[in-house]
Amino acid sequence: MEPQPVVLFIDDDPGLCRLAVKDLTRHDFVVETATDGDAGLARLAEGGIDIVALDHHMPGRTGLQVLPLIAAMPNPPPVVYVTGEAQGRIAIAALKAGAADYVIKEASEDFFPLLRAALASALTARRLQEAHQHAEAEVRAARDRFEALANERALIIQEVNHRVGNSLQLVASLLNMQAAAHPDAAVKSALAAAVGRVMAVSQVHRRLYTSDDVHSVALDLYLGSLIEDLARTIEANGDGGQISFKLEPLAIRPDRAVALGVIMTELILNALKYAYPGASGAVRVSCMAIDGNIAMTVEDDGVGSGEDTRAVGTGLGRRIIQALASKLEASIEHDVQHSGTRITIRFPEREPRQE
Repeated sequence: MEPQPVVLFIDDDPGLCRLAVKDLTRHDFVVETATDGDAGLARLAEGGIDIVALDHHMPGRTGLQVLPLIAAMPNPPPVVYVTGEAQGRIAIAALKAGAADYVIKEASEDFFPLLRAALASALTARRLQEAHQHAEAEVRAARDRFEALANERALIIQEVNHRVGNSLQLVASLLNMQAAAHPDAAVKSALAAAVGRVMAVSQVHRRLYTSDDVHSVALDLYLGSLIEDLARTIEANGDGGQISFKLEPLAIRPDRAVALGVIMTELILNALKYAYPGASGAVRVSCMAIDGNIAMTVEDDGVGSGEDTRAVGTGLGRRIIQALASKLEASIEHDVQHSGTRITIRFPEREPRQE
């Protein structure tokens, strides 16, 4: 059962105050009275008042002078303004000053029913307002908790990416050391391919732990860094070849970026291995968005491969390219009209919706 609302009836008419106490008490209100505005303000300062019925004409301050002082109090109760029948402009002024409602004071039996209705309506409006404010506070608190959890999760993911990236970089360094120490050219080539695959994964993790967005990778920056790493590895192993690139700013999910990075690595290494027998030459990489697709092209000006599937790798390399192209739902396009070898990997820029 809800507690009875406490009404402070501020009016300088003792007879009306007694009638208000009698009537409102019968209708489940607890009533206190004050004979002027200052007494009413003093009682409000003590707390415990749910709603105020405020008369206009009083000694000292008028109701309109008392109303803003009530509104300035911490968490003030709603006010129902009581004014004479011929004072409509005063009632409007009271509403503009913050009164919840008003009642015309008249010598008839309708006054107290109207006052009770106005008091009940104002109390209901206050409860709804408080409920709304409470709900908004809960929503803000829930949002703050969610943001805190999301930030914590992002930091954890960044730390994981940092550690994974460092571990993969260590693996790549060990493979490079092994390649440098081994006299067999075939072993060196195989280890260089393994290094490229490891770096393709490592670069994504490096991008993720240095980015505020752990859900996407800037493809141009990722592929550019990967090509630079490959160029340094090739130079360190004493192999020839120059790699240039033109990459359009794009962003895709990390797993798709890894797949494309590994494919690009395989195609670059194949070009350097087969395009210029006994010599070195240029390999060019481009990546751009075309008609809703992402198209990555690796080309050279070497001997060409005609219909030979060697252009997309042999053995393990070819199987890797085909498997990752399938994951991307990509086509592998071999331009047989190109004087050297040109391979384009084309796949939808937007991922298909998962059923």
